[in-house]
Amino acid sequence: MPSKKALVRRPSPRLAEGLVTHIEREKVDVDRAMEQWEAYVEALRKHGWETVEVDPADDCPDSVFVEDTVVMFRNVALIARPGAESRRPETAGVEEAVAGLGCSVNWIWEPGTLDGGDVLKIGDTVYVGRGGRTNAAGVQQLRAAFEPLGARVVAVPVSKVLHLKSAVTALPDGTVIGHIPNMDAPSLFDRFLPVPEESGSHVVLLGGDKLLMAASAPKTAELFADLGYQPVLVDIGEFEKLEGCVTCLSVRLRGLYS
Repeated sequence: MPSKKALVRRPSPRLAEGLVTHIEREKVDVDRAMEQWEAYVEALRKHGWETVEVDPADDCPDSVFVEDTVVMFRNVALIARPGAESRRPETAGVEEAVAGLGCSVNWIWEPGTLDGGDVLKIGDTVYVGRGGRTNAAGVQQLRAAFEPLGARVVAVPVSKVLHLKSAVTALPDGTVIGHIPNMDAPSLFDRFLPVPEESGSHVVLLGGDKLLMAASAPKTAELFADLGYQPVLVDIGEFEKLEGCVTCLSVRLRGLYS
């Protein structure tokens, strides 16, 4: 049986200082963000996920976006080297957590940079966004780590948004979903469904036909429901002010050995 563990990390008290790249800075309510984070974690638990809380990194404003620190393929954890230097201290606690879960641990080394938010896995295909936070050396090192394990690695240009998964994620049947204005190359995906809202591009597969997604995308939720899926909506508005989405706030570990 696939494992259902999810790494999460509580927001830093300095969350409001987090990086913004492609949007205008807005004031972040840290107390409200904590409430939203707790509701997000509860949604995972309610749908059968065991959450594993990584040690807090209070001095790192962006540390709640734990997905950027590691990429999983089966039982192998590839510790990222974030493209933003200020985020690199975030990886130590995550490395400790995945090692404690029995993962085989590899690393991205200088001069490579890689953010986990740039990696979208669909079966054994691993799409990796080449853009502002992930460089060519990072893509090469990801290939070297995962192709011997059976992965097919496909590089995708990213220039309009922060990460590849800011632009696209995928439904349970492998159909890629995205908001066209945020995409550089929709034609790279064999099956693609455009969505009407930017935040509708982001889903976490909870299992079966259930999709965790942002409450800020009601039209997209209606579209998915019409296709037979069950949207599970969470309010992550404070994190969206920092270019965050539902995928950023956890690392789903589905391939751990039992």
